[in-house]
Amino acid sequence: MEEILRIRELREEKGLTQGQLAKAIGVHRATIGHYEIGYTEPDIKTIKKLCKFFDVTSDYLLGLTEY
Repeated sequence: MEEILRIRELREEKGLTQGQLAKAIGVHRATIGHYEIGYTEPDIKTIKKLCKFFDVTSDYLLGLTEY
């Protein structure tokens, strides 16, 4: 499957493991892995948490814009 979200890119830029990110936003580590490979997609609530955590827009997180 193709990675569509920028979660892995953002996580690695911060030097975080999947487990650390999962703990920070309140999900299981496997869930982050699933998001990163496109197996599942986060719901709106989780997208908001990810955007706030990484200080990015939802459009950027979703790969709709380059900034």
